[in-house]
Amino acid sequence: MHAPRKCTAVPGHRHASKQKFQQHWKTNMKQKIGFIGLGAMGSGMAANLLAKGWPLTVWAHRNQDAALKLVNAGARQAATLRALAEGCDIVLICVTGSPQVEAVVKGPDGLAASGKPLLIVDCSTSNPSSTIALAAELAANGVTLIDAPLARTPKEAAEGKLDVMVGGAAEAIARARPVLEAFAARIVHTGPTGSGHTMKLLNNFISMGYSAIYSEALTLGAKAGLTPQVFNSVISGSRMDCGFYQAFFDFVLNRNENAQRFAIANALKDMTYLASFAQAAGIANPVGAVVRNGFATAVATGHGEKFVPALSDIVAELNGVSLIEAAAE
Repeated sequence: MHAPRKCTAVPGHRHASKQKFQQHWKTNMKQKIGFIGLGAMGSGMAANLLAKGWPLTVWAHRNQDAALKLVNAGARQAATLRALAEGCDIVLICVTGSPQVEAVVKGPDGLAASGKPLLIVDCSTSNPSSTIALAAELAANGVTLIDAPLARTPKEAAEGKLDVMVGGAAEAIARARPVLEAFAARIVHTGPTGSGHTMKLLNNFISMGYSAIYSEALTLGAKAGLTPQVFNSVISGSRMDCGFYQAFFDFVLNRNENAQRFAIANALKDMTYLASFAQAAGIANPVGAVVRNGFATAVATGHGEKFVPALSDIVAELNGVSLIEAAAE
């Protein structure tokens, strides 16, 4: 008979295996996610998080139908913002702008009241100066705030194909990235906290500038007897064509109300943030001021809840022409 074989441990082998297991568990553990703001964009983003296995808790101030749908799919609903914070590791906010973000974070029984060292990801289009100040205030209490505003539409939000601009420290963004990947096709690190919101304002300045130019050009054309169809036959497919143009003209030509679901009132809010940012930076932005005034006129004449492509009809009407009638001729 052979003597029983003696098992000799390799020095450090057991310890290395334990470290490897702990690192694997830490890397793959799903952090608990809170989501605030279940509007046109947020509801699609939250649905993607849930579908991709993230433990999700939601809080809805207005859209209870969206919250109920998510709860039926497996999410939890928090009774208060503080309760949501207490049960989560990362909280995403997708609301209208800085006043709403500050209310969610600092309001009575808000996220900061939990005293928990959260990672807060602001996906709203906020004022960069507010974002930077809020991040510094929260950091003193162990809470990290990064900004991650969005580009594209509710359609891409539902499909998990949004573009995200992220401002913050590399370590915080690395922690947030797997969460963002649940609803984003492209993630760009723009720099420190606040730079994501700055880039978002520049992005919206360009798109709202396009909207103002398209609207005025269409009105000038209609006054001269050029229909929107003729206008489009020249621009579409040319060097001046782009995805934004195509969405805008899906409304102009086909009257598709959902071609670009972004309210004129929100466009004015973003252009106002841009003006504030430019003033703080000591930069003259005359084009931005003109674009802002165009949207301010639309809001002042009672059209704030309409979507941005409707600016074309508003500008035409203010000048005594109709793009709909011109198209029908």
